[in-house]
Amino acid sequence: MPRLRSLLPVSLSLLLSLSAFAAATATATAAPTAKPNIVFVMTDDQGYGDLGFTGNPVVKTPHIDRLAAESSQLKDYHVAPTCSPTRAALLTGHWTDRTGVWHTVNGRSMLRENEVTLGQLLKAHGYATGLFGKWHLGDNYPYRPENRGFTEVYRHGGGGVGQTPDLWNNAYFDGSYFHNGRIVAAKGFCTDVFFAEAQRFIREQAAAKKPFLAYIALNAPHSPFHAPKKYLDLYPGQTPELASFFGMITNIDDNVGTTRALLSELGIADNTLFIFTTDNGTATGEKIFNAGMRGKKGSEYEGGHRVPLLAHWPAAGWTKPHVNDTLCHAVDIVPTLLELTGAPTPAGLKFDGISIRPLLDPAAKNSAWPHERMLVTDSQRVRDPLKWKQTAVMSGPWRLVNNTELYEIRTDPGQQRNVITDQPTRAAKMRAFYDAWWAELAPTFAQTTEIYLGHPDHPSVSLTGHDWIQEALPPWNQQHIREADGFALASPESGKNQSVKTAVVPANATSAKSAHAGHWAVKVVTAGRYEISVRRWPVEANHPITAALPPGANVPGSDLAFRARPGIAVPATTATLRVDGRDLASAPVRATDTAVTFTATLTAGSHQLAPVFQSADGHEVGAYYAVVTNLP
Repeated sequence: MPRLRSLLPVSLSLLLSLSAFAAATATATAAPTAKPNIVFVMTDDQGYGDLGFTGNPVVKTPHIDRLAAESSQLKDYHVAPTCSPTRAALLTGHWTDRTGVWHTVNGRSMLRENEVTLGQLLKAHGYATGLFGKWHLGDNYPYRPENRGFTEVYRHGGGGVGQTPDLWNNAYFDGSYFHNGRIVAAKGFCTDVFFAEAQRFIREQAAAKKPFLAYIALNAPHSPFHAPKKYLDLYPGQTPELASFFGMITNIDDNVGTTRALLSELGIADNTLFIFTTDNGTATGEKIFNAGMRGKKGSEYEGGHRVPLLAHWPAAGWTKPHVNDTLCHAVDIVPTLLELTGAPTPAGLKFDGISIRPLLDPAAKNSAWPHERMLVTDSQRVRDPLKWKQTAVMSGPWRLVNNTELYEIRTDPGQQRNVITDQPTRAAKMRAFYDAWWAELAPTFAQTTEIYLGHPDHPSVSLTGHDWIQEALPPWNQQHIREADGFALASPESGKNQSVKTAVVPANATSAKSAHAGHWAVKVVTAGRYEISVRRWPVEANHPITAALPPGANVPGSDLAFRARPGIAVPATTATLRVDGRDLASAPVRATDTAVTFTATLTAGSHQLAPVFQSADGHEVGAYYAVVTNLP
């Protein structure tokens, strides 16, 4: 039985607003064939230097290199240093910290329901909108892509294949995915599957003569590092990790080539805007080449957030190498695409970004461009944002980093010479901008993204440990689940058969009992009775709470697949339902129980749901999975 999944609502006011402006523009705009199609490819953890055309001496990317030779290129385009925040800015035109997405886990990767996405805006403008691959802005109601404006969705769960919200035992080959709310099995390497589904969507829209957005957001080349063997074999002189990383990139490159060929085959290449970019700095490739930049993924320095962006659009004359080195940011993407498609902006919706068409269009004049514009990027991988945490304020070639360092990128691209004492006036101006920026956003940080319970369109909701709100990192991938992360220590001497381990409590258990510090933030829409089924393993596994699991099959690559690790048995004796810090009920965990189910009456409004498993010695861990069902 598959784990229960949910659909995402859009607020009534937003629906009315979108419907109103869609109706108002239906007759005022040009015929659908005049609207450009958009193919938007974004890779995961591939940095500026992980491409042939930017100077990497090892990686093989002939198709993307050719695209660069036929496109407008941004050389000073910035994103967030990690993936979910970039996606939030890219799809809303708002600062990541404004959207509620400043982390990749801990309940801080869910895009606030009051945000309007590019999918919604283009759907209202007559576009078919498809999402293929990685969403990573929420796996539960009301944060999934299906009702955030995407008419076709084919994706994995969480931030990558095999992460905790993903389908159980998924690996990079022959996985199962979510297709428009249904779980479907697929054959082949995940990147190939996502591109194939996007190409199917493109063919369908071309046949229907309907303009489309194909948002191909990949989980590759994010770790774990897996790729088909023929791509691993392309890099025999590299370490296994680098061979896998570069192999994943070359596989993406081949898929970019086949997608562009399909556009030509269908006769729609001329009026298709093809964009290629990445979501943050490199996670691995800096060992070979980082384009002279300091920092990598997660860093506030240039290498953490300056990434490539290519835009090819024959109908607009964007077919020759046109390089622009003006500072811009992911918040500029939505305003730009709205301008290029003629889609209107709903009344009251204001963007933090501006249209960068003048930077992309070879024929545009840039004399009026705001060259002293200031932008902010930060790496807030914490439960709640902290002022100046891993922050870069950017203005032209200047970077004010962490309030204490100032660099001039044109003369010091590696950010080695801190000139803050030489430029006190400039630093003060940038600091004042950031202070005002922070003061505006800080009041929004308390607006917690809450998972809805009891909505009539989704009476059963599946929760995973990935979204626990707590200070420490939660169990965000299935390796953590298998290793009983957070319960206790895995014993290296737990039996002769090392494929069956048992979690054991520390020797000082009586004086240092572990307690679960996290919770799911939920919003009860309908007050009433709820069935809360708590689990150690997900529904798909259908396995007893206290039982171990043998390792699953590995796949090609340098890393061990998450599923290829033993599932540790836990000494849970009791399950307890905890809501808002109060223990409402407890029940014994029997050897054959795959779940312990409670019934509780929940009042409407915000709650903290934190069911736990406990050992006889008093140690506890949060239930890694729970299914909550609104009862009649």
